[in-house]
Amino acid sequence: MRLATIIVDGRMQLAICRQSGWIPIQRLNEAFDTPWPTTMARLLQTGQLVPLTEWYRQTGRRELDQGVHLPLRVRHCTEAPLYRHPPKIWGIGLNYRDHASDLSEQSPTSAPASFMKPGTTIIGPGDTIKIPKLSHKTTAEAELGIVIGKRCREVSPDEWLDVVAGFTTILDMTAEDILRQNPRYLTMSKSFDTFFSFGPQLVTPDEVGDVHRLEVATVINGVVHARNTVDQMTFTPDVLVSYHSQVMTLLPGDIISTGTPGAVHIHHGDTVACRISGFAPLENPVIDLKHPRD
Repeated sequence: MRLATIIVDGRMQLAICRQSGWIPIQRLNEAFDTPWPTTMARLLQTGQLVPLTEWYRQTGRRELDQGVHLPLRVRHCTEAPLYRHPPKIWGIGLNYRDHASDLSEQSPTSAPASFMKPGTTIIGPGDTIKIPKLSHKTTAEAELGIVIGKRCREVSPDEWLDVVAGFTTILDMTAEDILRQNPRYLTMSKSFDTFFSFGPQLVTPDEVGDVHRLEVATVINGVVHARNTVDQMTFTPDVLVSYHSQVMTLLPGDIISTGTPGAVHIHHGDTVACRISGFAPLENPVIDLKHPRD
């Protein structure tokens, strides 16, 4: 199943994504007399994603395919971030071996190069990335995002999918010039407003298949800047989930952004995108706050 948060009638609503449009969960509840949560955050917090997915596969998809409930469909809407206040956002640095070599760096081998980002960095599809006044060299990085679906601790790599709600597309930004001044400035370089875009869809594991075969691409102004497959990560998703669950308790809605195949410098007027095979693309325009305003 594919889920999104969309803006309908001025309100953010959870919706099922279909080729013909979006089905808001609130309208679904009214038509089928079902009790599903109507926001992504609530769906994750209450543990209702798995029951909703099972209901959709066993009953809902078939009835919607028959066209009986077509009035529920929304054809045009604005997509929003999946949710605004994740408990934690983990980022992973230099996780693709090729990306590390491009930067003349070595990928960490004993443990992931993890860092955390605040929720105030979050924007959604189509929102504007703002290069801050403090930075003269900012990069954007396309990444595969893992969304945690269960409270968990000390998860084994073999059981990692049991605690995953789904996957999404992410653009993670870095004020590279600030980071290069001192590696201890990592948190600051990653934490400016608008430096974390995610969505438009949460794709459940049953729709993805073998996650290690996914190709992730950083795209700038329609041109692929860097691409690679997940199996070329130093620490693959199963290891990342397991490792971070040894560090601290993971909560529903936590996000692990798994690293980029390549970062691209962004400038005023650019459009940057994350493309992952089989996923809806994530695109954001760029402005530079230092650029003269008309």
